[in-house]
Amino acid sequence: MSSPAWEPGGDARAPIGPSATDVGHRPVKPPAFAYHAPGTVDEALATLAELGDDGKVLAGGQSLVPLMNMRLAAPAALVDIERLDELDHVEVTTDHVRVGARVRHARLHRDDEVQAAIPLLRQALTWVAHPVIRNRGTCVGSIVHADPAAELPAVLALLGGHVELATAAGTRQVAAEDFLVGPLESDVQPGELATAVVFRRPGARTGSAFTELSRRHGDYAVAGAGATVTLDADGRVMGARAVFIGVGDTPTVVELDTALAGRTVDALDLAAARELAVTGLRPDDDIHASGAYRRHLAGVLVGRALEQAAAQAVREGAA
Repeated sequence: MSSPAWEPGGDARAPIGPSATDVGHRPVKPPAFAYHAPGTVDEALATLAELGDDGKVLAGGQSLVPLMNMRLAAPAALVDIERLDELDHVEVTTDHVRVGARVRHARLHRDDEVQAAIPLLRQALTWVAHPVIRNRGTCVGSIVHADPAAELPAVLALLGGHVELATAAGTRQVAAEDFLVGPLESDVQPGELATAVVFRRPGARTGSAFTELSRRHGDYAVAGAGATVTLDADGRVMGARAVFIGVGDTPTVVELDTALAGRTVDALDLAAARELAVTGLRPDDDIHASGAYRRHLAGVLVGRALEQAAAQAVREGAA
């Protein structure tokens, strides 16, 4: 199904958007584009195959539409997946949480079964923008958008998950470390639709935490950090890793076993862990913060996240 947003029943490929709308020479509306609203996944894949490089998937639109309004993105055609109810699902198993492409941030955030399986998802989603955006934005869309300051791509990288992609010719899976290619760049090829993301469930006695700092609540983070800590049966650390946002082109995952392994929670050397965690970080200066400040902040935040994750791991072990 295709129809223009401004005239129901009109030309199925009628362009949407004004020819010119400027305020102080800054565009505030997108250039013209064709709009498609398929009713099934198969129809969507056929449309994307026909459009090739000209097609862009519209899910929640909370990232794409602002970029189009500022003329930073100008796709020739949008394929709206709003009507694809078969992609509106959350599956929780003993191994993973699978999230369909239609699932909104808000739905995943309030899902108690997901919280019990992977607490890190709710911990991270709490930081995503504002309630209005969480009500419209989609989890898969955020990961495909691949903003290096976004929370969900970092969670996917930290947990070692993957993205499921489909075309009219078949399907494939791409691991997080291969999917997140660069800033605002993911491994979605022309004609492909990201149908779901799969977050791997952490092992037993694993605690997690996510924290960040922004200039205003709801803004993208100046820097952020997530962490997982796994304890053995004796309450000693057997695994620890962290992920950073806002300090590189993609989420940066670091292994911290050498700094923390074998220690009890009340004897963690957080100073050593912080130093190890930020060793490879080389954030750039920008208008929001210097690279040196971002690196220092990343160290502070990862220390907090590790401490909180370790405390949760103790509670998980006692449950």
